[in-house]
Amino acid sequence: MTLGTIGGFELVKPLGSGGMGEVFFAVSPTADRVALKVIRKHLIEEPTIRDRFAAEVDSLKLVFGSRIARLENADPYGDPAWLAVEYVPGATLRQHVDAHGPLPLPLAAMIGAMLADGLGKVHQAGLLHRDLKPQNIILGPDGPKLIDFGLAILIDRSDYLTEPGALVGTPAYMSPEQVRGERELTAAVDVYGLAATLVFALTGHGLYPPTNSWNLLLRITEPSDLPDLSGVPAELTPLLGAMLAHDPDARPGLDDAGARLLAVATASSGKTASGLRQEVAGLTYDGDTELLVPADLQDPQRDPEDTSVEPEDDTVPVPDPKPTVVDPERQTDSGPDVTWLVERIRRQYARRSTL
Repeated sequence: MTLGTIGGFELVKPLGSGGMGEVFFAVSPTADRVALKVIRKHLIEEPTIRDRFAAEVDSLKLVFGSRIARLENADPYGDPAWLAVEYVPGATLRQHVDAHGPLPLPLAAMIGAMLADGLGKVHQAGLLHRDLKPQNIILGPDGPKLIDFGLAILIDRSDYLTEPGALVGTPAYMSPEQVRGERELTAAVDVYGLAATLVFALTGHGLYPPTNSWNLLLRITEPSDLPDLSGVPAELTPLLGAMLAHDPDARPGLDDAGARLLAVATASSGKTASGLRQEVAGLTYDGDTELLVPADLQDPQRDPEDTSVEPEDDTVPVPDPKPTVVDPERQTDSGPDVTWLVERIRRQYARRSTL
């Protein structure tokens, strides 16, 4: 039994919810698994909401790469508005750390390098993620993947879809310029978000102690109130500190950050990048979280219109499973009569125009 159908997808199970809508595990008519996001109905009438949702769809059409959950289909102006992206099995980075504790240095640094590579693809498409956080990273069977581009915007957009001064993002992982509501954001916001995410992955705590949102926002915008890097290994403290610089121009570029993360990962483990990739997947992917297609939604094993009884290849047909009756008067030392089989094979090959 399913929860209904949207856009031809059968909704099977809720996966979670966020500021813009609810997410369901869903299945297509051909048994493709997707994560389908439905925008909250009470937000439909809010200014710019449908346009922001449409921007998410446009963003996903432009991004690519193994670190991005690909777009499957969408209807941002439907009722309800929705989009379906590739279903990535596995726990989020937040769930993994909450359940198993902080990641060891080599794994965290390698995950950071892989995410930097994925973000590089996002930036090449002229986009920003703007909401990078542990909850938006799935630790899949092939390593980490970025999800939820609901807050991504075109870097060079001349028409902004959020109200002036509106805060877009999750406060604990927002850069100072995002908190200030600045319009001209750059790729440095994602560099900051990546560093904040890695601090959590390495330590299990955020950049600032838990507090109410307004106090947190004030602390983020105060240049002298430095983020808490206690527990971060010494090998990464200088890099993450630089990525969290209050001035976005002082942060390293994404390529530089990714290269330095990879160098720390390989040096601290003594392993190659290939070996570390396998270790990341092997130690962080939780196969028990994978959702399978329900049996009643699986594809039929045989085409119901296929009524053929003869094989369409050139293999020798298997004789009918019935006893062979041997005429005693025709039996010889050479064995039973197989004339019927020879004739059947001759008829089979006679139908082949190429032989």
